[in-house]
Amino acid sequence: MGLIDDITRRKPVESLQREADTGTGLRRVLGLWQLTAIGLGGIIGVGIFVLTGTVAATQAGPAVLLSFLLAGIASAAAALCYAEFAGLIPVSGSAYTYGYAVLGEFAGWIIGWDLLLEYALIAAVVAVGWSGYAQVLLDNFGLPLPTWAQGAWGTAPGRVVNLPAILISVLITALLAVRMEWGARFNTLIVAIKIAGAALIVIAGAAYVKPERWHPFMPFGMHGVVTGAAVVFFAVFGYDMLTTAAEESRNPQRDLPRAVLLSLGIAMLLYFAICLVLTGIVPYTTLDNDAPVANAFIRIGMPWTMAVISLASVCGITSVIFANLLAGARIGFSLGRDGLLPGWFAGIHPRWRTPHRATFLLGTVTAVASGLFPLDELAKLVNIGVLGAFIVICTAVAVLRWRRPELHRPFRTPWVPFVPLVGVGFSCWLIWGVPAVTYVRFGIWLLVGCVVYLGYGRSHSRLAARGLAAAARK
Repeated sequence: MGLIDDITRRKPVESLQREADTGTGLRRVLGLWQLTAIGLGGIIGVGIFVLTGTVAATQAGPAVLLSFLLAGIASAAAALCYAEFAGLIPVSGSAYTYGYAVLGEFAGWIIGWDLLLEYALIAAVVAVGWSGYAQVLLDNFGLPLPTWAQGAWGTAPGRVVNLPAILISVLITALLAVRMEWGARFNTLIVAIKIAGAALIVIAGAAYVKPERWHPFMPFGMHGVVTGAAVVFFAVFGYDMLTTAAEESRNPQRDLPRAVLLSLGIAMLLYFAICLVLTGIVPYTTLDNDAPVANAFIRIGMPWTMAVISLASVCGITSVIFANLLAGARIGFSLGRDGLLPGWFAGIHPRWRTPHRATFLLGTVTAVASGLFPLDELAKLVNIGVLGAFIVICTAVAVLRWRRPELHRPFRTPWVPFVPLVGVGFSCWLIWGVPAVTYVRFGIWLLVGCVVYLGYGRSHSRLAARGLAAAARK
């Protein structure tokens, strides 16, 4: 077979559906609300207490609500496409598997390689953020860490390693590797705590809202609203991570599409409520600081909210780490099972029934990266990776709807191809705005991926093996 034939070979949808029906050894323990909690864990992080205020102060004013609405519509376009694929192809791998089935092996490999970097970087960067909040809480209790354990070497004099970041990475990795149901229950609990904390703040602040503070509603004009939407867009994705756990869902064809839409819907309602309350209790011009929500409540005489926000923030960050480590390990597992990475990655523990090897490897990388390296610049790669996955998913939905209209789809994306085009267009617009250095770094990562595929994946692919077997039988 030639190169073109190799890179365009596709995994048949029917074959993937049979894999989902027969099972692959992973334990099916996740229900609708546990899947939704994974999605919410990926979407809602500490940004809910920061972005709402800073975007209101500097770009949108009280119309930050419209910024979130616009970003939510764009994100919903991708979410609807994810929901269709989640019901149609309920197997691990998410965007990688969907791209493989529709656009071909090389396209699938590239998005899988991209997602491995994305999920590992997010987990490492967020672990560093978790460490910062944890150290603040420890300081408040009079238990400061020694200087050498407070951060990576080079971030401040005397620092050697970020010990809390390493510890949280190891803890989450162990939960995911040993028993998926234990990890899912833990994640559901901390997601419930952070949502309850945010809801409590909304309820407490509602009595202090003065509608006149919402005027002028759009002080920076529509341009400010659109610019703000580009900023907050990165606070309204994360539902894609729950689709990587398809083979651990009890009823994936029913629950995965619902969980995708539920997680985004609940998150958007919470964002809207925070926006309305925050801009209603203090002038939006006072919100340009590192902790706008906490400072706003202190201004109205409610300093106790600081403790609630700190607890909700720590829980929020913990659930983001959980969601990304889960998703990254499942991508690695799927790549190994398909032969594009060594089969070692696809190992399933005989007792725990989890992809323990991929989980431990990704967890180790996350722990080392978060503990030893400054990650601020590398974090910028995350944006382009997420948007690339969105482009692949939205394109694949439209292509498969045209190519295989007869397939039974438990959930159908409405208004195809309009909705997928909205997702592609918005993602391309945001990619256009990333710094030039990000393109260079991302290009280097993709170049390494091409080398790995051409040197290993192309010849070791399970589809390549099937093709050779079929040729031998002729």
